[in-house]
Amino acid sequence: MAVSRRALLSSAALVPAAVALGEAAAAASPPRDVVGKVSVGYQGWFACPGDGAPIGGWWHWSRDRFQPPSPSNTTIVSWPDVRDYARTYPTAYPNLGSGQPATLFSSYDQQTVDVHFDWMRTYGVDTAALQRFNPFGDEGPTRDAMAQKVRAAAERTGRKFYIMYDVSGWAGMQSQLKTDWTTKMAAHTASGAYARQNGKPVVCIWGFGFDDANHDFSPAACLDVITWFKAQGCYVIGGVPTYWREGKNDSRTGFLDVYHAFHMLSPWMVGRTGDLAGLDWFFTNVNTPDQADCTAHGIDYQPCVLPGDLSAGHRRHGDFYWRSVYNMVRLGAQGLYVSMFDEFNEGNQIAKTAETAASAPPGIRALDEDGTFCSADYYLRITTDAGKMLKGQIPLTSVRPTPPTVGNPDLARDRSTSASGFTQVYGPGNAVDGNPGSYWESVNNAFPQWIQVDLGATVTVGRLVLKLPPSWGARTQTLAVSGSANGSTFTTLSAAAGRTFDPASGNTVTVSFPAAATRYLRVTATANTGWPAGQLSTLEAYAS
Repeated sequence: MAVSRRALLSSAALVPAAVALGEAAAAASPPRDVVGKVSVGYQGWFACPGDGAPIGGWWHWSRDRFQPPSPSNTTIVSWPDVRDYARTYPTAYPNLGSGQPATLFSSYDQQTVDVHFDWMRTYGVDTAALQRFNPFGDEGPTRDAMAQKVRAAAERTGRKFYIMYDVSGWAGMQSQLKTDWTTKMAAHTASGAYARQNGKPVVCIWGFGFDDANHDFSPAACLDVITWFKAQGCYVIGGVPTYWREGKNDSRTGFLDVYHAFHMLSPWMVGRTGDLAGLDWFFTNVNTPDQADCTAHGIDYQPCVLPGDLSAGHRRHGDFYWRSVYNMVRLGAQGLYVSMFDEFNEGNQIAKTAETAASAPPGIRALDEDGTFCSADYYLRITTDAGKMLKGQIPLTSVRPTPPTVGNPDLARDRSTSASGFTQVYGPGNAVDGNPGSYWESVNNAFPQWIQVDLGATVTVGRLVLKLPPSWGARTQTLAVSGSANGSTFTTLSAAAGRTFDPASGNTVTVSFPAAATRYLRVTATANTGWPAGQLSTLEAYAS
């Protein structure tokens, strides 16, 4: 069956299998920058009008890059959490569920790359494989600049990076790869941040041997390229088909000598399965014999580990990713390749992602799609544990050690809101956007007034934290809290009482009450000594 890296394919028929754990495989190479490490695929291919990228337009956000992304003009299936970016760009998508504008980041902004590499440092990602497609077309100058930006970010954060050539659809690949390396990319190996293995600069070539029209290279041409890179003193990784060893399904026949010429093999796995039984089937029938073959030929094995396609409902709040990691670590793999870091197009990104429907446009799944709230950084936090388990810093365990949330999360953050009314631009969404300076203000001189948040599902709530902007003067508001399971019948959770907001204590009021199962929370204001309206800059809800 033909395969394209940018399209997910149906997996082979999956059958559950009882997996017996054998002896860990011996590494062909000692730990360095890819062996014994967690590497991530880094696309870095998103651009927006006004960001200065030579390619121009909405590169990789839109099908027609000269028109803003919208539900009918898009290439993405997941939505990024954009709260850490200094600059984002307005789209033609409808507003987020919270009412906030739908904006996206540009990879061409150095600050975006810096944020991503800061995340890599924080969450223990060792090495980034910078994807490089055919640079001899119109995207070449942008790709060249991205290599510089990634290099700068890697040097600053102490991460490693290497060039990963994707030869999909690259007709002049055999000669142009060599030209590009010698005239442009080889210069980056002078950086202390450029990944090295066995004393050699690392290069990956993705796409040899795939059985489709985008990869119709002969074995001789592929061997020539691998041999040439080796002669340049490089450690060469092969991004190869899932069934490389057997020469079937996604792999052409007659390529085994090509595959065995690489120093390391990293078989593709995206789209091959969407459930835990499938991962276990591949562990037994594909990964285990793959590792044995690599060991017999002195080749390092760096299998893909997958967070799962969020848009297809594969993730199971982290269970899919952890099983993928667990299987490859217990196998004894020489390294892990996370597919991918920022691949919002295929929905298998680990970068911070929209948590709830309130933080994504309508129709795009958020991390809580199966009913379990997951923090935006959850898949980065799982990656931290993956690296620790790979390196023996925590025991091998089939149970993911990281819960979907850290501590006691704010259940109201970025959730859908409503109100009895508001004045000017001070809508109810301002109270759950995490910005202490924005606020909801009700219609003036018209008490009672209320603000309401939909928690997305019935959960247990026992405490609210209410705030006003910290620079405001003191005032007392008479506020009551009520809850509802259906949004129409409300029960009092905390009776109306004067709540004093004092800048000396951060203009913060905590309202505690007996824990109650509720979905809709409503705060009703009947008086305010500071202004003739209900006012809140923050409405946080906690389990206790």
